Amino acid sequence: MIERHFVAQNVKEFEIEEFVEKSLNRAGISQVKVQRTPLGEKIVIFTSRPGLVVGRSGESIRKLTKSLKKRFGLENPQIEISEVENVNLDPKIVAEKIAISLERYGINRFKGIMHKSMEDVMNAGAMGVEIVVSGKIPSSRAKSWRVYSGYLKKCGNISMENVRRAVDTAELKTGTVGIKVSIMPPGVVLPDNMKVKEEEAAQEKPSAEEKKEEPKPESEKKEEEPKEKPKRQRKKAEKKESKETEE
Repeated sequence: MIERHFVAQNVKEFEIEEFVEKSLNRAGISQVKVQRTPLGEKIVIFTSRPGLVVGRSGESIRKLTKSLKKRFGLENPQIEISEVENVNLDPKIVAEKIAISLERYGINRFKGIMHKSMEDVMNAGAMGVEIVVSGKIPSSRAKSWRVYSGYLKKCGNISMENVRRAVDTAELKTGTVGIKVSIMPPGVVLPDNMKVKEEEAAQEKPSAEEKKEEPKPESEKKEEEPKEKPKRQRKKAEKKESKETEE
């Protein structure tokens, strides 16, 4: 069946991406993409630290290509490395940084680590950020600690498509600690964000100077028809005419 063939290809691509992320653990990997080309499979690795991925004189990439050939049967895998432009707007890299800091400094400084990461994300231009750390911190009972800043959508189409989320874990002495990061990047157009066009409205309305009537020339004044007389004057004029006729 053709459907089974496509499903098997997608499963294989997912396994390759998962294997690359595990083999390059704590190397600042944002995401891995597998592209099929006529020459073979092309694997694009987005990372914040390309030096660790490449290794000394390309040793780590050679090992990775050999393991990909043996495990997945790839004939000619081509690995391409691209650097992430803004590290603080990538939730996966931010979560990995928090996990590395917790493993290095322990649970005593977890609040400072969370607030520092939140400030870095907001200074990078994000619209909103939320960081949740859950586990046996700081006591032996499991708790969840949350810090947030800015504006972050929790539901709706914008939350599903535009809000970036990532999850990571840190192995501590007290146990495993889960880290969840949600970032709303800059430039997201919200449906309730409405702008009033003041310039066009100002152009349509006449200004105060235009409202003032300009003085008319004398020729136009002469051509103007005389205004109708009021009723009392009309009656008086009619009475005078009737008397003159009687005389």
